Amino acid sequence: MSDDPKSAGSSRAEFFMISVAAQLAGMHAQTLRTYDRLGLVTPQRTSGGGRRYSARDVELLREVQRLSQDEGVNLAGIKRIIELTNQVEALQQRVDEMSAELERLRAGYRPDLSPPQRSTALVVWQPRHRR
Repeated sequence: MSDDPKSAGSSRAEFFMISVAAQLAGMHAQTLRTYDRLGLVTPQRTSGGGRRYSARDVELLREVQRLSQDEGVNLAGIKRIIELTNQVEALQQRVDEMSAELERLRAGYRPDLSPPQRSTALVVWQPRHRR
């Protein structure tokens, strides 16, 4: 197995300390701290409180930089974009889960076990005649 963090065969998640994440994102470490304080990118923490950035966090840092520098979006706008993107991803995941559940239900559907159809026929009640 390769030691390359980008290796597709890697079975463990790769995390980077702040200096490495800053270098990978092309930013200063203080910028990462600021983004963490603002809630733009929230890295995991070690038991000692040190920040540990995932590859996904580094990609998000790059996107924050792109939105800020190339698109001219302010940090409040970027935070809202990130929140909405996360919300869309969560909703899409829920749709996928519900679609899979529907397919499981359809696969197990048996017409012979379905409840009988309700009749709309009118039935007139008449009392029995006493003998």
